[in-house]
Amino acid sequence: MKKQLEKLIKEYRELQPLNEDCKKKLDKKFRLEFNYNSNHLEGNTLTYGETELLLLFDQTKGNHELRELEEMKAHDVALMLIKEEASDREKPLTEKFIKDLNQTILVRPFWKDAITSEGQSTRRQIKIGEYKEFPNSVIQANGEIFEYSSPQDTPILMAELLQWYNEEITKGEFSAIELAALLHYRYIRIHPFDDGNGRVARLLVNYVLYYNNLPPVIIKTSDKKEYLRALQQADTGDLQAFINYMIQQLAWSLDLSIKAAKGESIEEQDDWEKQLSLLKKGLGDKNGNVTKKTKVTVSKIYDDIIIPFISLYESKLEQFDNLFLTRNSSLEYNQDGNPFIANNLNDSLKLLLDYFFESYNRYGTEIKEYTTSLFLRNTFSILRNPYKEVYINTFNIQILLGENAYAIKYNNKTTTKLYSEFLTTSEMNSIISDIGKDLLEKIETITNS
Repeated sequence: MKKQLEKLIKEYRELQPLNEDCKKKLDKKFRLEFNYNSNHLEGNTLTYGETELLLLFDQTKGNHELRELEEMKAHDVALMLIKEEASDREKPLTEKFIKDLNQTILVRPFWKDAITSEGQSTRRQIKIGEYKEFPNSVIQANGEIFEYSSPQDTPILMAELLQWYNEEITKGEFSAIELAALLHYRYIRIHPFDDGNGRVARLLVNYVLYYNNLPPVIIKTSDKKEYLRALQQADTGDLQAFINYMIQQLAWSLDLSIKAAKGESIEEQDDWEKQLSLLKKGLGDKNGNVTKKTKVTVSKIYDDIIIPFISLYESKLEQFDNLFLTRNSSLEYNQDGNPFIANNLNDSLKLLLDYFFESYNRYGTEIKEYTTSLFLRNTFSILRNPYKEVYINTFNIQILLGENAYAIKYNNKTTTKLYSEFLTTSEMNSIISDIGKDLLEKIETITNS
């Protein structure tokens, strides 16, 4: 196995440097494969195609928790970080960098179900970039408890691990893949953080490989059982079993890189199937059934799009409050050409839902599309002249409900989504940013007049 790997490494190095087009294609392949598989191993539900859309085009398909989207993008950032860190061969691997990796991939603190030492269910806040404060041992499939390092021992063991690794780099007794595998295993045995340990371990493997100018290792989600089995064998003292497993994965990456360097296709047999799965999911539910306009659909648009959007908008608008003595918000919408205004925002939102349903009851599926125009009107009392009230229409958004899709329009920008798709936080912020710029311009014009 080692001889075959050495042969592949030799051929790989002889083909360097890659031409720019080949390098871009290979980097894209490894980037998508690593981010998708490493996160999928930990339960992330984004498909391969959804991962591609998110990372390459900042677009989303399907219904996913915001955290899954955030962590996928953050994991991509972490991949860039290890590439940059590994490029400096004079810089040792540090605990701070590993903590930074954990903080990056987890994005922000969150709550997670846990088990106390007495076996009781509880919830615990996951701190990011900090070593664990509570035991994080796990119950295995056979019912046995696997003990990771205690919180008290973790700082000492991590310091020892980094000292060992940096010394081994100097000694050069291990090959790159052997050192990467051993670093992964020793790190996993410590399990220093409350969450994200598996992802950090796999990032560290590729840090070592990038440091040695080798392609990254991809632990595929389809190979999860073999991956865990190799780790379990290492737990019994057979470290070579885990090293051999890692050698196999590096061999796959080297073979792919060699094909790319020779101008051969690096598209795998199932790549088109991944894209087909994405298309089906994007058009509808998990079975590929197209989502139509129904009362349920309209209700979800209200709950999942309108309410979060206006809530986010209001929170952003609060930044302007210190410019004025008062600010009052109301919602206006048109019903068959007749405007309706509600001065209480909460009441108006409820009336808006009623109007959506009333519109659906009236037109049903007989009409392909109907439009609801929303105006969020704000009244400001200017500080420079408290007796002068200025009326500014700061929010003018159209929601178009079609047969199979909806659209959000502000000024000349239109964002179109299938009913199975969410308007992402990034997309909401983009629209609100435009509104904020318009509002600021209007305020400056009025106050300077």
